[in-house]
Amino acid sequence: MSQSTAVRPLDGITVISLEHAIAAPFCTRQLADLGARVIKVERPGVGDFARGYDQRVNGLASHFVWTNRSKESLTLDLKQEVAGTVLEQLLEQADVLVQNLAPGAAARLGLSFKALHERFPRLIVCDISGYGAGGPYEQKKAYDLLIQSEGGFLSVTGGPGDEQMAKAGNSIADIAAGMYAYTGILSALLLRERTGIGSHVEVSMLESLVEWMNYPLYYAYEGAPPPPRAGAAHATIYPYGPFPVGDGNTVMLGLQNDREWRLFCERVLQQPELADDERFWANFKRVANRDSLRELIVASFARLDFDTVIRRLESANIANARVNNMQGVWQHPQLKARDRFRTVQTSAGSIPGLLPPASSNAYTPRMDPVPALGEHSEQILGQLGLSSERIEQLRASGTI
Repeated sequence: MSQSTAVRPLDGITVISLEHAIAAPFCTRQLADLGARVIKVERPGVGDFARGYDQRVNGLASHFVWTNRSKESLTLDLKQEVAGTVLEQLLEQADVLVQNLAPGAAARLGLSFKALHERFPRLIVCDISGYGAGGPYEQKKAYDLLIQSEGGFLSVTGGPGDEQMAKAGNSIADIAAGMYAYTGILSALLLRERTGIGSHVEVSMLESLVEWMNYPLYYAYEGAPPPPRAGAAHATIYPYGPFPVGDGNTVMLGLQNDREWRLFCERVLQQPELADDERFWANFKRVANRDSLRELIVASFARLDFDTVIRRLESANIANARVNNMQGVWQHPQLKARDRFRTVQTSAGSIPGLLPPASSNAYTPRMDPVPALGEHSEQILGQLGLSSERIEQLRASGTI
């Protein structure tokens, strides 16, 4: 039974974010989804460089519209002394500071947790970086693909041989870091309710992605061979992956155990004798003989169309999926049936936005506009007590 109200979990929480690219903006957008006021501090005239990644969304960048809805944009040149005064005033009213500037940049601006904690004891400071503070990689530049490489992801993704390694099609290292920053800030807010004191949350892209790599890490424990690259198939379970069918389509299917293997042979392949074949009767056998088994499956599916294969898989209760492209996802019947898109406003018109995946019956997530660069500068500075004349002086000097 729905109990939706106007109250959201982070209503009344103010977040100041010195952010660019994906990791920090993805973190703070999710805080905004829960009702937090997020003030995004951007460089005058340029802004978050993710604004210029592409022009795919009515002239706006796809990464930017994804990670920046429901925020306020304040342009501020942090290299100018007066900007430090403005930022100080903002921090006096803030609950959280998030930053993913270049290594050491926040500390040079006097924005380290150590420097801020004495003046703002309730302030939570979240630092997101490529490799974390300390260690030989502290100052090393870090981009998503580079972290996918350092974190071992590329070693288990793609086809056999180094020439067939493949990166993830989206920014998984950034996304992982953004998620851990988001949950770290939520836990810090809960802790502050108990202690009254703000804390320091530190998140590195490398450690975030390596956490996601723990299965292959343990698979290769104490020098054991790592999972082989298996393309879109599963490296250690078979059959589990894409298979062509007779009408030119591709079906994705996955077997988890030997009971499902027997049902697959009986109802899908309609070759029950294969269930006890010495080459295939257990998963480790099927993995060792995957090439032979793939030939049998492909030959069987070549006589069938996609819908027939799906009906047989469903009758055997074997997990399966379509291999959708992006247009297939936009039109996905499950997302449509569950009404998962809402209209989000931008400076270039309205666009659809996916509701946050964690639905709640207690509140409606915030889905406010994606800000134009500096759209809220005058409003925010006015709330700090600056006169219109002073704001124009700051604009003329390039401070905002």
